[in-house]
Amino acid sequence: MDTNTKAYLDLAELLKALAHPLRLCIVRGLLQKGGCNVSHMQECLGAPQSTISQHLQKLRAAGIITGTRKGLEVQYQVSDPTVIELIHVLFPDSK
Repeated sequence: MDTNTKAYLDLAELLKALAHPLRLCIVRGLLQKGGCNVSHMQECLGAPQSTISQHLQKLRAAGIITGTRKGLEVQYQVSDPTVIELIHVLFPDSK
């Protein structure tokens, strides 16, 4: 058995960050759209802005997404190549 504990811990943390239905939906949506802002996510998901912002914070803290400020808005996009591959495996129609 591989004893690279740090690699396992890092992957477990990544999976924990994705292990919420709304966060998984956000990441998949960002990949499908190529990125978007909180207002667009709110319209698509029908969730309160505060809820979406909390989930975005968890995804950002895990290094899964990044945000780029454009005026008053922040455009979010998926930045982790491992997550991109994982989403394509979980949702083959997301390619």
